[in-house]
Amino acid sequence: MDDVLRIKDLPDRIGETVTLRAWVEKTRSSGKIAFVVLRDGTGYLQCVVPKGEVDATVWEGVKTLAKETSVQVTGGVRADARSPGGVELGMRELEVIGESVDFPITPKEHGTTFLFEHRHLWLRSRRQGAIMKVRHEVIQAIRDFFYERDFCLVDTPLLTAAIGEEAGTLFETDYFDLGKAYLAQTGQLYLEAAAAALGKVYCFGPTFRAEKSKTRRHLTEFWMVEPEVAWYDSDANMGLQEDFVSYIVQRCLELRKPELELLERDTAPLEVIQPPFPRISYTDAVAKLQKHGQSIEWGRDLGAEDETTIATWYDKPVFVYNYPKEAKAFYMKLNPDDPRTVLCNDCLAPEGYGEIIGGSQREDDHDTLLARIREEGLPEDAYGWYLDLRKYGTFVHSGFGLGVERTVAWICGIPHVREAIAFPRQMHRIHP
Repeated sequence: MDDVLRIKDLPDRIGETVTLRAWVEKTRSSGKIAFVVLRDGTGYLQCVVPKGEVDATVWEGVKTLAKETSVQVTGGVRADARSPGGVELGMRELEVIGESVDFPITPKEHGTTFLFEHRHLWLRSRRQGAIMKVRHEVIQAIRDFFYERDFCLVDTPLLTAAIGEEAGTLFETDYFDLGKAYLAQTGQLYLEAAAAALGKVYCFGPTFRAEKSKTRRHLTEFWMVEPEVAWYDSDANMGLQEDFVSYIVQRCLELRKPELELLERDTAPLEVIQPPFPRISYTDAVAKLQKHGQSIEWGRDLGAEDETTIATWYDKPVFVYNYPKEAKAFYMKLNPDDPRTVLCNDCLAPEGYGEIIGGSQREDDHDTLLARIREEGLPEDAYGWYLDLRKYGTFVHSGFGLGVERTVAWICGIPHVREAIAFPRQMHRIHP
């Protein structure tokens, strides 16, 4: 394998004869010269095959190549400014490794249902490949951001007895003789324990919500990154969020420009994403929405339409903070200035992409937290360990969760989160 190169390596090999393995994207021929475009995951390469300069077996082999045939080719690398990557290959040898007969995704228009039924093959397209590379960059940026700031990664359980969000959106299973277990909606409760040990922590992994929702913003399985920081109040928490989001966006603009261009993403709205972000209280947002004719009443959580309207008031992500306690989770800190509300925030992306972050300062008073657990009718025995955190050295702490798919969809400018993950899980889709 050492002598088999990747397409991305070829600009440094001009004038050399090389061998590489790839898949056929398309072919065309004028009768005397053929062109084969290959893909190997690192880039695209045009191979030129002059009929009079290659063996007859090579010429005949090129004529039989179908889309997605896997091949090994050998030839000379030469500069060509018009070709992808600035080089092309003068093919001299061809070996078919795996044939591809009647590849089902053709240049004709296919509906989304068909494409998602063939998601395992649709991923090979240029557009889907570009989205996956932007996702990869987002994930690498997430890890680098926290590594550079001395956060410790803590892996939290995916099977849990404690409810982190709404009981009605849980996937449950029988857990041996111990009763019901649930697929985790969040790792946050466990991170709070880890923050007391390590100060600055985060978890990163799949999250599950059994919401019967078919909107373009929802999946039943998605990836979420959740930091938790000791001694951070709600204001410091929002400061971390705006630094974090800006870091991710600027990283993608710097390193994924070709992919964003392929996706025809207008990057102008992304280029202004720098701290600080505007902030508006829930109360002020509701009053302003009402002036704009929205029917929302104070006390109700913001809907997708409300979030979209609020986002149009700004050219950056906006924090809506201090929601009514009835609209938010039990663990959020009561606002001492207005006990009807809790110290929390949602970060709304511009351009209609909605909430990408939900965060809050956590309730650090034992008795207040116990009262909230009882108000919600949650099983106290399942939260005994969580209450212990308030008995043994309680401390101010805050954190948030960022949804990877919503963030990728926003950065890529794609309309639905289902394209922002390789194999989306929705209430009507579990295959492939």
